[in-house]
Amino acid sequence: METEISNNQVSGEEEKMSKSLKKFLLIVNGAMLAIGNCGGPLIQRLYFLKGGKGVWISSFLQTAGWPFIIFPLFVSYLYRRRKKGSRAKLFYISPHLFLACAVIGVLTGLDDFLAAYGVSLLPVTTSALIIATQLGFTAGFAYILVKQKFTPFTINAIFLLSIGAVVLVLHASSDRPAHETDKQYFMGFFMTLGASALYGFVLPLIELTYKKAQQTITYTLVMEMQMVLSFFATAFCTVGMLLHKDFATIPGEARDFELGRAKYYVVMVFTAVFWQFFFMGAVGVVFCHSSLLSGIIIATLLPVTETLAVLFYHEKFRVEKGISLVLSLWGFISYFHGELQQNKKLRIRLQN
Repeated sequence: METEISNNQVSGEEEKMSKSLKKFLLIVNGAMLAIGNCGGPLIQRLYFLKGGKGVWISSFLQTAGWPFIIFPLFVSYLYRRRKKGSRAKLFYISPHLFLACAVIGVLTGLDDFLAAYGVSLLPVTTSALIIATQLGFTAGFAYILVKQKFTPFTINAIFLLSIGAVVLVLHASSDRPAHETDKQYFMGFFMTLGASALYGFVLPLIELTYKKAQQTITYTLVMEMQMVLSFFATAFCTVGMLLHKDFATIPGEARDFELGRAKYYVVMVFTAVFWQFFFMGAVGVVFCHSSLLSGIIIATLLPVTETLAVLFYHEKFRVEKGISLVLSLWGFISYFHGELQQNKKLRIRLQN
């Protein structure tokens, strides 16, 4: 289902995007979201498994890749400059949008901290299953903020995802790493659940920002907004690092890293790259379709992340994880089936 931002005013300088280009961008951003969603948690967990201990450092890295967005923005500006000459704007973002992105960026920084805290204590297979509940939170907040229609299938998906998370809590002792206490495990669990809920709020909030903007939302503007968002998220985590004096610990961590000093910095760079793919892909899918579809893609990639964690880190895949995975997939299928039914009814109404 294509979502159009009808309440934006189209200026003479900004061109309306064609449907074919929007579909292409949806595929590209979906691919970026897939790469980041699978690679981000794995490389982030590697940091902690091989000797990294800085939760704020890991949080910082999740959005520290924002300078990479400067390159496509520069190319976009050169294209506008060649086409429009001196009339080409250097940037499109308005003060109103800048402020909105700054607020969302701070919320994202908090979400980064909660997620990093969880990943530092939980196996990837467990944290990925908990993150699957994000679809339920996204659906709920999308209903409240952007009036997303609720169907029985959506409600069923939320229920199944919630039950899957409860199953993990009830069998926490079988999954707790040997060096951790029950308190640490449950802290990791609820921090990850909090991150899931918060990002489930952030995605519809971004969609609402698009809808309330008093200008046309182009993909160039989406990249500008994401850069501002990531900058403020990084600034939030930088304050946390300064308060905990984490910058001073980086050389020591690099020296003691099990894979070596050079690979320590390689891990840090790839962590920033993978997570920037994730965030750019997520907001791009929101722009091209909806926040709910972004949440669905994240939930759909759950089996891939699970499989990669078992393959690379030899994590145990116990019965309760299998039950939780089945419930998560069942919830996703229920939601997707509901979407197909809604689209079918819409086409019939349009034909009539």
